Amino acid sequence: MKYMGEHEKENWAWWKHGVIYHIYAKSFYDSNGDGIGDIQGIIEKLDYIASLGVDAIWLSPIYKSPMHDSGYDVSDYRNIDSVFGSIADFKQLIFECHARDIRVIMDMIMNHTSIEHPWFKESRSSKSNPKRNWYIWKEGRKGGLPNNWKSAFGGSGWELDEKTGEYYLHSFLKEQPDLNWRSKGLRKAFFKEIKYWLDMGVDGFRLDAINVIGKDKYFRDNPGFLGLFNLGNRLLNRNSPRSHKIVRKLRELIDTYEDKMIVGEIFAPPPGNPKVAASYLGNGKNQLHMAFDFSLIFKRWNAASYYDAIENWYNQIPKKGWPSFVLSNHDLFRSKNRLGVGGNNEEKAKIMAIILLTLKGTPFVYYGEELGMENIKLTKDQIVDPLGKKYWPLFAGRDMARSPMQWTDERYAGFSTKEPWLPVHKNFKEVNLKNLENDKKSILNLFKNLIALRKEYPSLSMGDWKPIIKGENGLISYYRIFKNRKIQIILNFTGKKKIYKNGTEVFWKVLLSTKRSEYIELDSKNFEILPFEGIILKLL
Repeated sequence: MKYMGEHEKENWAWWKHGVIYHIYAKSFYDSNGDGIGDIQGIIEKLDYIASLGVDAIWLSPIYKSPMHDSGYDVSDYRNIDSVFGSIADFKQLIFECHARDIRVIMDMIMNHTSIEHPWFKESRSSKSNPKRNWYIWKEGRKGGLPNNWKSAFGGSGWELDEKTGEYYLHSFLKEQPDLNWRSKGLRKAFFKEIKYWLDMGVDGFRLDAINVIGKDKYFRDNPGFLGLFNLGNRLLNRNSPRSHKIVRKLRELIDTYEDKMIVGEIFAPPPGNPKVAASYLGNGKNQLHMAFDFSLIFKRWNAASYYDAIENWYNQIPKKGWPSFVLSNHDLFRSKNRLGVGGNNEEKAKIMAIILLTLKGTPFVYYGEELGMENIKLTKDQIVDPLGKKYWPLFAGRDMARSPMQWTDERYAGFSTKEPWLPVHKNFKEVNLKNLENDKKSILNLFKNLIALRKEYPSLSMGDWKPIIKGENGLISYYRIFKNRKIQIILNFTGKKKIYKNGTEVFWKVLLSTKRSEYIELDSKNFEILPFEGIILKLL
């Protein structure tokens, strides 16, 4: 940006003013007709991604893996799983993305590996193996388990290894043994894996379950009955000072490169915890660049509830820190199916799009969110996700939000020429890119227009956030202000018309509205906000 002075470079970091597009690679586009999305499929669709105006893509794991947990069980951090392609394909993806001014962010799983990773095979081979302490091994206690720590997937977090007679820790599946980050050898080796991708040209990482990597040194029991009912954040196998120390060391490594970024998944109860998430930003400069707080995802459709989640998150961000926002992802379902949204889903989805793309902070857009894609319904036989299989029929798992991208109204929604690994949503005949791109009022074109406004008006990407209406009467309103240039956002969460009292500043131009078809000027102190209208105004 030509008007940016040297002193503003940090404030204009690409990850601050940009929009990041999250691609679940298995479900984006199948280029070779095997029913599974792949790297070449992403390359073929890069012009579409560029047309959205996004600044980076984040890829869910594509490393070599036995796929016990959809690639989050890595057996080789330096290789691409053949289902997705090859290292050559990935290098081509980086080249093609950078040619379009799009950065590439990889998922990095630092808490655990696959049981098939060579490190773990060595570690479990004998108690005297040099890599034994690269993982967490403990003897049983009084003929039982080492302690009461639980797996996030249910049951004990400990698995007995018959050969050595000791237990290894797994915070997730038993096929995902936890790494021991107290081992200097492990830390040195793992940082080499990270450097491998940075040297290749990767622009950053989304860090999976990063708040779980540090554990209590003394392996004490978690408080609460059997460690099950402690809903605070005093669990001794997550959010420990050790986790923060590891993140600081990682940030030191990342800062030896130019323009790289790390964002962390911080999932903490009660679902979403802004204080815990913000703690991983450190002083705003020495830990994560950004952290995900999931509070907003779990709020029911209510203006006051949404506002409280937004304000609570802002209040926790350190002075030099930077917020991020996400409304859908591969684990927590799609925003259009949000708990309590109820009817008028299309109108409400547009309100949520405005929230995501006009708040102060970096927005993460989950693939298909721009099309208004919804969760799919699955039978037990169709489920791939181990969580879904385990808890069926109470819970169909994370696969509900991982269905194939809906490109066209043709068979399999244009995703593949073969039956996909997961079913396509039954609404694909209507909800698809081909149909929506020619509809000026579609949610797709709303996303495009919102992203274009962020690029045109620095107030929307870098401006300060100043609340005006804090959820009262079903409305949220706020200013975004940059160098005295002011943009106002007004959101009506209700199905009723509202009269907005604008005070003394009376001359406004409508930059965008979900209900008004023409750009108009508003010159009245009191003007009407339509039912479920989201409106963006510029002070004249």
